[in-house]
Amino acid sequence: MGNGDLLTIWVADSEDLSERPVRVDHTGSIRLPLVGQVEAAGLTTSQLEADLARRLNRYIKDPQVTVGVKEYRSQPVSVLGAVHDPGIHQLEGRRTLIELLAMAGGATPDAGSAVRVTREMQWGPLPVPGAKVDSSGRFSVAEFNLKALLAGQTPEANIEIRPNDVIAVPQGQMVYVVGEVPHAGGFVLKERSTMPALQAVALAGGLLKTAAAGKAKILRLEPGTGERKETAINLKQVLQGKANDVELQPDDILFIPNSASKRAAVRAAEAILQTATGVVIWRGGRI
Repeated sequence: MGNGDLLTIWVADSEDLSERPVRVDHTGSIRLPLVGQVEAAGLTTSQLEADLARRLNRYIKDPQVTVGVKEYRSQPVSVLGAVHDPGIHQLEGRRTLIELLAMAGGATPDAGSAVRVTREMQWGPLPVPGAKVDSSGRFSVAEFNLKALLAGQTPEANIEIRPNDVIAVPQGQMVYVVGEVPHAGGFVLKERSTMPALQAVALAGGLLKTAAAGKAKILRLEPGTGERKETAINLKQVLQGKANDVELQPDDILFIPNSASKRAAVRAAEAILQTATGVVIWRGGRI
């Protein structure tokens, strides 16, 4: 328990003390009739029950005390980044890293491959290999593989979370496919630092019939300029095995233009197909 928590206290055979909501104040104490001010912060409910019973023993024979926590406010944990419900979540008892991620709604589709935990050194260093102390000496920091953690492949990474821990799920680096594909958009690199162009096209649903695959371009940011440099890639030859595939780097845009002549031919074919289909339906209705 800690500052700001709202407690419920019940004492058998004592109406003045039963079902009494009490807030732990900024000094970590609560104040009750008969016993006055009592230190509560840092104690478990069982420890506070024993302390209150000892103090009440002067006034009540064999006092039976029950303490519950109605509302936690003293154990905030920040879950930030690519999760569905980022923000501050309160620990309620002992919680693990996976449980806190679940409380935050889980990772979003654009989440990267890692989850980072930062802990105040008052709780000691994070109990995992590879944990490091930051330059200020005040925080212990560790990163875990998000996919392996959620798949249960690294149970040692599912550490118990402490108050004021910060859990960050960075967004994954992405590549983008636009133009003549069914599902243009961004695709997360996840564990890899690059992605083959053909894999990106496959994730975008493949090429449309109107695509000019031989005239595709990669638009890549030039460091320090904010401008993009165009690099030609002949996807037609790559698909035919006549050219090597190209690795897309983070933030690359793969642009696949259309062929005007192709588009006109496909539209004509679609119009004929729709007309033929309409005739079949109309005839079926007449029958």
